[in-house]
Amino acid sequence: MTADSASEERFVYGVRAGEDAVLSEVLSKEGIAFAHACDFSGKPGQFLNVQGKNGVPVCFIGLEPAGQRHPYQFGQLARDLPSGDWQAKMPDDIERDDVLLGFCLGAYRYALKAKDKPGQKTRLVVTKEESKGQAVETARSVWLARDLINMPANLLGPKQLAQAAYDVLTSLGAEVDVIKGKELRKNYPLVAHVGEGSERRPRVAVARWQGSGASKKSPLLSLVGKGVCFDSGGYDLKPSSGMLRMKKDMGGAASVLALARLIMTQDLPIRLEVRLGCVENGVSGRAMRPLDVVKSRAGLTVEIGNTDAEGRLVLADLLTEAGEHQPELLLNMATLTGAARVALGPDLPALFTNSDKAAQALLEAGQQQADPLWRLPLWHGYAGWINSSVADLSNITYKPHAGAVTAALFLERFVTPDQKWVHIDTYAWNDSARPGRPEGGDSPAIRAVFAACDVLLNITKKNGIIKKM
Repeated sequence: MTADSASEERFVYGVRAGEDAVLSEVLSKEGIAFAHACDFSGKPGQFLNVQGKNGVPVCFIGLEPAGQRHPYQFGQLARDLPSGDWQAKMPDDIERDDVLLGFCLGAYRYALKAKDKPGQKTRLVVTKEESKGQAVETARSVWLARDLINMPANLLGPKQLAQAAYDVLTSLGAEVDVIKGKELRKNYPLVAHVGEGSERRPRVAVARWQGSGASKKSPLLSLVGKGVCFDSGGYDLKPSSGMLRMKKDMGGAASVLALARLIMTQDLPIRLEVRLGCVENGVSGRAMRPLDVVKSRAGLTVEIGNTDAEGRLVLADLLTEAGEHQPELLLNMATLTGAARVALGPDLPALFTNSDKAAQALLEAGQQQADPLWRLPLWHGYAGWINSSVADLSNITYKPHAGAVTAALFLERFVTPDQKWVHIDTYAWNDSARPGRPEGGDSPAIRAVFAACDVLLNITKKNGIIKKM
């Protein structure tokens, strides 16, 4: 809702504990008494809806203490504000973009019901510039990822995921190729082997884009995403509890697509390549079997120690091809290991990289953006754990330790030693609803990566500005 078309002005105010003077400014004595009766004091998470002095409803939200950014707290507004159009009035230290981002993220809903609930929607009044600004475009990118991750697997197979990537990226000016069939088997043999078990044949989507301020000499960012649209585990079948949410196993591809969209809408002065491995890990007479050996695009032979460790196989060929173009940064995202979740829980994506500078940039950006990551080690002391007696390497370790680390070490074998590389092992799911984070699919880390692009890609303020929201 833009300010030009706003109807009756209704306001929501942010209040911190001990800083509630605004209540006296906008409420009558009766309204103040009502606020006290409701025990509203501005504590984080509190919400108050009361009649203002002019008879128009006014709302208050309790805020986190000053000093750190908390954009998600404004997701509560989308949940608790009555329907209608609202203008947000916050303390001066609150970034307007945080309010917009949090509200938009909190307003997200995914439903395939026959009819939407009737009635007026809750909307936040913004300017025309804000409606096209970085905060709103960030939210739109996150919504894209959430939509794809939440989509049931019967509606989103490899073909549909590749088509979604094609539609989004071509609409923003990218050149996109979707590879399948013989060409895919020739150029991405590991991807093809993973996809053999499903009637829904694999696809690889490859996109190229250049910002309006970029040239052939501008830094190249190459993004790679794991797009396993459903992961049964293959012959090493998952238990039902482990299979339940495996429609989200394409969360890495969805996150990469969302990140690419954000980069393109903000017209960063870079060259961009995107590769998504779109595949389903099924069970059939054609499916890959334990102890199969497959030759990868890189020429390395891989023994299939476990068919449920398929994501790293999908990424390997794509990393190899991406590295052939010598990008300034090669970054992949994947819902890769349960071990990362055991170590860090659902909210912290695991960060692996061969570059301390990249790690520092991403960790700092994550803290600044309230989009944190946590670095785990590429500990080469475990490299021998993925050796095979019959092939160059195995896709698993048989040791019951460090599963996230050994998965990252497997991927590293398909990255040249001098290539700056980042691997993000993400969960891509909210187990329960919180302000700004509805239950279901999500794309953590994309805001952190975007904010760090100036450091990661050596973009200066002269040739491009990344707004630090």
